[in-house]
Amino acid sequence: MATTVAEKRAKFRSLHQEGCFVLPNPWDAGSARMLQHLGFAALASTSTGYAWTTGRPDYTVTREDVLGYLASLCAAVDLPVNADFESGFAAEPEGVAASVALAVETGIAGLSIEDRKLDGTNNLFDLYYSVERIRAARVAIDRSGDGVILVARTEGLLGDPAAVSPAIDKLVAFAEAGADCLYAPGVREKADIASMVRAVAPKPLNVLAMGPGLSVAQLADLGVRRISIGGALARIAWTAMIAAAERITAGSFQGLMEGTPGCRLNDIFGGFA
Repeated sequence: MATTVAEKRAKFRSLHQEGCFVLPNPWDAGSARMLQHLGFAALASTSTGYAWTTGRPDYTVTREDVLGYLASLCAAVDLPVNADFESGFAAEPEGVAASVALAVETGIAGLSIEDRKLDGTNNLFDLYYSVERIRAARVAIDRSGDGVILVARTEGLLGDPAAVSPAIDKLVAFAEAGADCLYAPGVREKADIASMVRAVAPKPLNVLAMGPGLSVAQLADLGVRRISIGGALARIAWTAMIAAAERITAGSFQGLMEGTPGCRLNDIFGGFA
């Protein structure tokens, strides 16, 4: 029997209560099903990975595109899905609320909102306006009554890795505005991560794994509750495809037999039929 949306959301909320879990980021229904097969407890969408599947760069897909992508992920697996919902596809709080309400209808169990402006730059909304946008998202989720986890993100460390204090200030303000989980992609140092965990406690902190760095066990010891990997798996997949294709353009079919056997893939995906 398929897992209901309500069951997925209840499971996702329980995962945030204690321990530490990894949220890998599938870019389509097939990769989502593979990650479920491999035993992960929950998934998160990837804006970059999805954009690349459509032949476009990150931050160029539309809200309608992403809503369709999220619905396909939720329908493909029995796991809870957290939505990378960029900046909510609107600048004004009212627009964010409208977008969030639509996202909830796709069946997601969680949703993240960034503080990045929609002007094609890496500029961020100021603290006051960022908080108002998170408050609007909170109201939209509460109105739905569906218990979707609200994740509030600040992207400042991706532009300035040293701006840890401003990032923590924003996360604390987001927590006070009603965010269920806090996230500042780009934090790397143990001391900084520990400071973030303490600052937002008892609410959970999500950390983006950006390389070999700290292990799952080390992040868990620091008090991190969730770990995501963004578009990393999508980049790895593209790397393998590009390397094989470049060998073909050079005249060689060397490496074509290195892929996972089709019979194994058919067996795995056949289990979802």
